[in-house]
Amino acid sequence: MIGASGLRGIVGEDLNPELVAKFSAAFGQFLGNGLVVVGSDTRPSNQMYRYAVFAGLLSSGCEVVDLGICPTPSLQLMVRNLEAKGGIAITGSHNPSEWNALKFVRPDGLFLYPEEIRQVVRITESKIKRVSWDRIGKVRRDDSAIENHLKKILSLVDQQEIQTRHFKVVIDGCNGAGALITPGLLQKLGCEVIEVNCEPHGYFAHPPEPIPSNLRELSQIVKSEGADLGFSHDADADRVGLVTEKGDILPEDYVLLLVAKFVLSKRKGLVVTNLSTTQALDDLAADFDSRVRRTKVGDIYVARCMRKEKAVIGGEGNGGVIVPEVHYARDGIAAVALILNYLSETGSSLSLLARSLPRYYMVKRKVKVTPGRFPPPREYLKEQFRGAKFSFLDGVKIILKEGWIHVRLSGTEPVVRIISEARTREEAESLSRMGMEKVLKVSLEN
Repeated sequence: MIGASGLRGIVGEDLNPELVAKFSAAFGQFLGNGLVVVGSDTRPSNQMYRYAVFAGLLSSGCEVVDLGICPTPSLQLMVRNLEAKGGIAITGSHNPSEWNALKFVRPDGLFLYPEEIRQVVRITESKIKRVSWDRIGKVRRDDSAIENHLKKILSLVDQQEIQTRHFKVVIDGCNGAGALITPGLLQKLGCEVIEVNCEPHGYFAHPPEPIPSNLRELSQIVKSEGADLGFSHDADADRVGLVTEKGDILPEDYVLLLVAKFVLSKRKGLVVTNLSTTQALDDLAADFDSRVRRTKVGDIYVARCMRKEKAVIGGEGNGGVIVPEVHYARDGIAAVALILNYLSETGSSLSLLARSLPRYYMVKRKVKVTPGRFPPPREYLKEQFRGAKFSFLDGVKIILKEGWIHVRLSGTEPVVRIISEARTREEAESLSRMGMEKVLKVSLEN
């Protein structure tokens, strides 16, 4: 799969070392040579892909800085700090172990824009320019990415105030790159840290996506240890999941909601998110005389809009928060620090803060299909959903009185996602069924 999330596939099948080397060389040519930063999460396949990436970049005349294992947001920050031409993160992110991917980073630390990805693809389809033997660059190691990232995050929060709370925190690193940074961050913030799955060997103890169904072990440990809260990262730590002191697993959207409420309480301004994120964010922003702008799903669309519109906070409803003061990248580690700062400033518990948020119910489904005509014709949709408002920015989003339905092709998996939200669980389930029957089924039949 090639798209806004880079190059992604199954190890040994779609994503082989030859393809990785080819795309890395094309990316080097696209950048015009120069310094390129490379890092990875902990997946066992990354050793193989790292050398393929090095070979491709060196063959196109690039110099390579090897960061080793580090979170993707740490790499994005290093690209800017080193004034590199770009970067490549080797990470399957939230995908299972059999998946891996290349995420291509621009000189400004953002991922490549979709139109730039298309340029890289065109280069792979033509004859890639290779340099002669005497122009091949070198690979050098730099292990400062994590420390650099920590310093940036710590400068953003009130360390002393957080330290006075002496939080007891459980961190589930999912045996990924977050295991190398978040326990250290928590220690610097004066927390008593209980580490779970923090051996960075890449054999994930559970599916790496930090969704409620994958946080059950964390929930049990938070309760048994009497901890104040628990965090769980995906493999490259650009996302984070939350568990309260009662062991309640919070919906993914609550990470962005909590951080946005904390930020907006200090500074009003624009919030940017995608079409699939909860309506609760709009309600919350309105309480602070602020507004929300929505983009296509994908952190590059959110980050690009945030920078252009000078948003004060943004992110996606999957546990990925973008904090402009750190950088325009989804950053699960920065989200951890801000949530602790919010808790320490209010003197509250996580469960109380969660209860203060606007409440909606969301249903998420994904179906492994390759639709025919997607989405269905607009005339058909308008007939089926009379009086509704529509957005065709990304698939189709149907906004009704009782809630909304969003049906779209995934950019990270070969699936169609059907997301619905309403004030009650029953209404959300009903909307989800409507999305399946009146949108997806019709798409498959065409």
